[in-house]
Amino acid sequence: MASKKVKEWSLEYDLLHRIGPLSGQFPWVLRVTEHKDKPVPVLVVKERTTSADDAGQGAQSQNKKVLRDRGFLYGQALRRCLPVVRLIVAGVSDKAGVPLELPRFLTEGRISFRGNLPLDEEAGAKLALLFKLQERVGDMDRVELMAWRVERFSREEAVYWMSRTSQFGEPANRWAQAGMRMMLGGQPGDRLHPEPAPDGNAAPEVPAV
Repeated sequence: MASKKVKEWSLEYDLLHRIGPLSGQFPWVLRVTEHKDKPVPVLVVKERTTSADDAGQGAQSQNKKVLRDRGFLYGQALRRCLPVVRLIVAGVSDKAGVPLELPRFLTEGRISFRGNLPLDEEAGAKLALLFKLQERVGDMDRVELMAWRVERFSREEAVYWMSRTSQFGEPANRWAQAGMRMMLGGQPGDRLHPEPAPDGNAAPEVPAV
C-alpha cells in the first residue's frame, strides 16, 4: 500500500512541477480527455501554431500561439495502437535531456489520467500522422500496421509526411492521406505475410504492401 501511495505521489509531483509547465512550452500537446459522443478516453494531438485567423486584428494578435487539433484516437483503434503510442511518447525528454516517462500516464489497462502531456516535434508529428491516417479505416489490422510503420519514421520523415497530408488544401490533403494509407497499410483484403517485429522477435502477420 505504501509503495502504491509513493508511486501516485511521484506521478502527481512530476505532473505538477515538471511535466505540467512544459505543456505550455512544447510545440505539441497530447490531451487525454472525454467526449460525450465517443468512448473514453479520447486522445487529442494538438499543435502549437501561430494564429492565422485573426486578420484585421493587428500583427500582435496574428502572432499569438494557439493549440490546434490535429487528430483524435479512441475506441478500438486506441486499444490496438496504445502500445505504439506509448512507445512514441517514451522518447520525449525535458530540455536537459531527462526522459519525462510519459507512458506512466497511458497505462495498458484503464487510462485514468486526464490532462495535457507535452510532446516534442518528433512525437507530435508521428501521432498527428497516425491519428489522421487511421480515420475511416475499419480494418484494425491495417490501423495497427500503419501505427508501427509510422513509429519507425525518423523525425524528419514524420514532419515531412505530416506536412504533406495537412498543409496543401483539403483536396490535396485527402489525396496524400489516401496514398499514405495504401503505402503504409495496404488495401482491405490484401494477403497477410510476416514482417519483422520492432524488437526483432517473432514476426506478426500483417497485410502485404
